[in-house]
Amino acid sequence: MSLPRIMLDGVELLLHAGAPVETLEPLDAGSSLLRMSDGAAVNQTHYEKMTGTISGQGWMPPGWSGLDFSLPLELRLTKVEAISGAGLVFTLTSTPRPDFAPWGLALFGRDWVPTACSVVDGVATLTAVAGATAYRVCWMPVFSVFCKRPSENQDSSGNVHSWQTTWQEA
Repeated sequence: MSLPRIMLDGVELLLHAGAPVETLEPLDAGSSLLRMSDGAAVNQTHYEKMTGTISGQGWMPPGWSGLDFSLPLELRLTKVEAISGAGLVFTLTSTPRPDFAPWGLALFGRDWVPTACSVVDGVATLTAVAGATAYRVCWMPVFSVFCKRPSENQDSSGNVHSWQTTWQEA
């Protein structure tokens, strides 16, 4: 089974555009740490959304120039998200890619071994492994995003194309 590639609105990012570097982080605008009159901190969260960048350097540009960047686009990442714990049930923090199912791992001794994983309505349930001390569910997310048209550079020889785009969850 081959691993999936990054896709933006159905356009697959080919390896000829360079090995992609992905970042995924919370969008800071949705929450703020407030101080009460006695100095106690209160985290006020209005919403939780993600943002990130994708960049690469290869023999050709990413091929996304034909997309309509004024609309939300579907972004399928290959950056793995994971949740660990002692239990077998985990609520996923984002939607998994529909073309690559989430997978489960169990910590047995010092090794992580595969275990069955099923997901229903954003909740992953793993199968117990005798002797396991911890569990982890992993997945690759898909987001609806607003994305900037990639900035693209080409060196003077014409052989290397560098590019980068930033995105925010819609």
